Amino acid sequence: MQTIISVLLFLLWLNLMPPLAGLIFGKRGNFPVDCHHTWIDGRPLFGANKTMRGILASLAGGAMAGPLIGLHWQEGIIVAALAMTGDLISSFCKRRFKRKSGEGVFFLDQVFEGLLPLLFLKAILGFSITLMLDSLLIFVALAYVSSRFWHYVLFRPSPQDYPKTVRSTVRLREWRACHVPLTRWKTLLNLSSFLSNRFLFTWIFTLAGLYDRGISNALNVQVKHHHLNFTNLPPGFAGFRILLLTDLHLDGLDTLTENIIDKINGLDYDLCLMGGDLRMELFGPAAPCLRQLRKLIPALKCPYGVLGVLGNHDCIEMIPDLEEVGITMLVNDFWEIKKNGESIWIVGVDDPHYYKMANAEEAYKHIPEGAFSIFLAHSPEAYDEAATHGATLYLCGHTHGGQICLPDKQPLITNSRAPRRTAAGLWQHRDMTGITSRGTGTSSIPLRFNCPGEILLITLHQPASSTNREHHNTPAEPDGHRQEIVPV
Repeated sequence: MQTIISVLLFLLWLNLMPPLAGLIFGKRGNFPVDCHHTWIDGRPLFGANKTMRGILASLAGGAMAGPLIGLHWQEGIIVAALAMTGDLISSFCKRRFKRKSGEGVFFLDQVFEGLLPLLFLKAILGFSITLMLDSLLIFVALAYVSSRFWHYVLFRPSPQDYPKTVRSTVRLREWRACHVPLTRWKTLLNLSSFLSNRFLFTWIFTLAGLYDRGISNALNVQVKHHHLNFTNLPPGFAGFRILLLTDLHLDGLDTLTENIIDKINGLDYDLCLMGGDLRMELFGPAAPCLRQLRKLIPALKCPYGVLGVLGNHDCIEMIPDLEEVGITMLVNDFWEIKKNGESIWIVGVDDPHYYKMANAEEAYKHIPEGAFSIFLAHSPEAYDEAATHGATLYLCGHTHGGQICLPDKQPLITNSRAPRRTAAGLWQHRDMTGITSRGTGTSSIPLRFNCPGEILLITLHQPASSTNREHHNTPAEPDGHRQEIVPV
């Protein structure tokens, strides 16, 4: 009996390793096992939730824990490999039955993951077929309960009266961020952030005589133009212009709002998108940044309005004020823009960074398949989900491009779990084009070095656009290639 208990605990440990690795590492290293390939039915082989990182984590767990139940570490790896093989078989079967990746199916999810390693352990440890089958049934029950527990912890639904549709109650904690007495102490006790930003960096640049220069750099906001070609852009939207403002942190620097207004005056654009982080601090009243926002919004002259998403500095309580000012807030939601009888779709998700509330599946529920969609998020960390759901263009900020960079423009810190290539500027992921803005304002300390703040003006083209050729004297480029115009 003791041997069977040890075996069951070992199998549950192997079962735990992939989600535990996901919890620890986030999006890092979560490359799918099937490399995004599809079966003859056009559906994924295994799905995005089956990753190389999860398999490696389980193999490592098998090597570590195998000796605890009397196995050699090599045998522990074999058991883990068999368990992961069984898990992949289950996923393959579920995709054929048109079940979504991550959707649970009782018994099918657990049976192969338990059966294959138990057959191997039966031969090694010498227990009977009856005991093996009993162990399998117990494992199925325990693994199912375990999966339900993880699903409840990570994806429990929000209360009925929550003001927007989200997939977790995690963001309910942040309402306190709008109240100084409740959360200021949290920031003070976050020693790594508090000491590095409020003391270390401040004193380094002050003693070096560079503090005032850093502020001057931060106020020197640039306008940067991007011209992007897309084959699936509806013809009526050729030449459509989007102004992207993100990481404004409007109450962080005096005269910043006025500088932004001066820069956008005279610009021609159809739509304005705001990528979150309107206030400077993570705590305290939102009124100072809202006062600045009431100056800025009237200066935005665009026929298709202003759409925005929440960042990790923004309170859910700010939404009514933001919408009253004139911003349509998208929290795991979409907005259809119609022009000349054609449509493009703006998808906006909640903060993917700190609150981890981005829910692309919810936002894409009612968007036609193959439609041209622009995915607006605060940070690049929802990049893979966006590409999976067919986003054409991903727009974000959050990283500030590093804010303080080395002379070669390399950021010291990106504050993002997404690949470093997504930290600033143009990037590509599968068929999706992405742009990460360096942001307009500053966070933590009001300084910038080798990384000027920016306002982005993005013009959409079709590859054969005559406008593109006429204005740039270059042939239209293939889909996915972009031309970046130097800042003005």
